[in-house]
Amino acid sequence: MNVLIVYAHPEPRSFNGALKNCAVEVLSAQGHEVRVSDLYALDWKPSLDADDITTPRVDAGFLNLAAEQENMFAHGRSTFDVEQEQSKILWCDVLIFQFPIWWFSMPAILKGWVDRTMTRGFAYASGEKYDNGKFKGRRAMVCITTGTAESLYQPDGIDGSIHHILWPIHNGIFRYLGFDVLPPYVAWMPGNVSEGERKTYLEDYAAVLKGIDKVTPLFFHPRADYGGDQRLKPGVVARSGFQWNPRAGQAHHQAADTFT
Repeated sequence: MNVLIVYAHPEPRSFNGALKNCAVEVLSAQGHEVRVSDLYALDWKPSLDADDITTPRVDAGFLNLAAEQENMFAHGRSTFDVEQEQSKILWCDVLIFQFPIWWFSMPAILKGWVDRTMTRGFAYASGEKYDNGKFKGRRAMVCITTGTAESLYQPDGIDGSIHHILWPIHNGIFRYLGFDVLPPYVAWMPGNVSEGERKTYLEDYAAVLKGIDKVTPLFFHPRADYGGDQRLKPGVVARSGFQWNPRAGQAHHQAADTFT
């Protein structure tokens, strides 16, 4: 398989760097082709703006980025840096985001990679989302580190369930674009654990990677479970972990905290 790792950490010697290096080593040893987009090394421009539009503007007086991207996809080419990343996405069978949790989300540079690379027309379009996403049949996952302990990311933890925190990425990016979403790999506060525990994190991640083509994806409700209003149909009990369905008699506290 072809694996693209999008790596977002400014310090190469960080534990994120160690996890990225582990992935490259293990996946390559398994016979997979691996490419890394090191966003800080690339000095990636994170902001999506008018400079990203290379074709004559659809509306020179008002910047509608979705319309401009769609027009650019149909009649032109993206900027060189974006085009390079888009070619990697088309090449890969598996996409891995490697990053630290900062402010309950991904670093801005990685969000900017999504904003600028996953353009309308190229990555999604009307009728080409979720079940019918352009990258249907491919796999995606996140490998992350946290600054605090696992207990904080439980359903009753002060930071909230890690599945809820990752929902914007799992559902709003990967699933939206059609990817099969694999369970996340989390190294809990590697900066505050022993060397032996960090070694165990790397060994456990290596074990996941060795079977990455066999890992069961997370569950997301198929389009058939939704009505014309794109809400879960009455009677369909939410199983996604973040959703719950009042019309199925399901309260928030009754929703499952698992995507399996």
